[in-house]
Amino acid sequence: MPAEPIRYFHRAKKTVETEQVYGEAWLRWTYGSSLGRLSLHALVKRALLSRYYGWRMSLRASANRVLPFVVDYGLDVDEFAKKPYSFRTFNEFFYRALKPGARPIAGHSTSSGQDGDRVAVLPADGRHLAFQNVEAAAGFYAKGQKFDLKAFLGDEALAAKFAGGSLLISRLCPVDYHRFHFPVAGQPGEPRLINGYLYSVSPIALQRNLAYLWENKRMVTLVESPVFGTVAVCEIGATMVGSIVQTHVPGRAVAKGEEKGLFKFGGSCVVTIFQPGRIRLDADLVEQTAAGLEVYARMGERLGEAG
Repeated sequence: MPAEPIRYFHRAKKTVETEQVYGEAWLRWTYGSSLGRLSLHALVKRALLSRYYGWRMSLRASANRVLPFVVDYGLDVDEFAKKPYSFRTFNEFFYRALKPGARPIAGHSTSSGQDGDRVAVLPADGRHLAFQNVEAAAGFYAKGQKFDLKAFLGDEALAAKFAGGSLLISRLCPVDYHRFHFPVAGQPGEPRLINGYLYSVSPIALQRNLAYLWENKRMVTLVESPVFGTVAVCEIGATMVGSIVQTHVPGRAVAKGEEKGLFKFGGSCVVTIFQPGRIRLDADLVEQTAAGLEVYARMGERLGEAG
């Protein structure tokens, strides 16, 4: 039986599209075959392989991969802060910056009379799942699998604080812009590292085991927002993504949409968690998630409004 393609809803186009998966054959073999799963546990999930691949993507010769990648995946070079041929390595291209204004931040303009501070935005480019209540985040990838807040946050008291809150899972593919940003204005605390493995976070893998999200290496930052309360912004490492780099200054107030950090090579994930009753997630995100589709949208677009 042929493997089911990964489909998602494109927010801007309002169409359902099929994902062009980077390394799809390898992913399906690794997570879908007995021999592949043996290699997964022996090597793929471990940091050594990702460090090695990251090292290769940081060699000068890797720059030769940039232009073919841009062409194969139809990337918009006009939004890059640098010309595609000026990147010294593939990794430098991978975590590229964009031109100012390439990602407008929703709610920055208050000309309509609405309070822009009450609008939260998506923290990253990618495919998003939105759950108004984290307790409902069960069975999306595979029947019977529930999001384990306590295991994910690694702190029982913190999990209790967010119990019944709202959850956004933002999945980044290798073709996406790989910097992540603050979804709300506020004051971020010190990022907390929780060490773990480096499984893939593709639906191909998560359909096998949702727990990869809380078994992987991840960083948890609590942002104190005067409008949204405490917001947990969490980055997850994945296969070939051993490096989560924080570029912000902990303790310094940040604006909504301000850069928080970046991922080095690979696809990865950002998880954003709100306390119960603090946000009303936008209806299109919630409805498409309930219909079994991720929503492709870009950093800075609306996530929801303060509750």
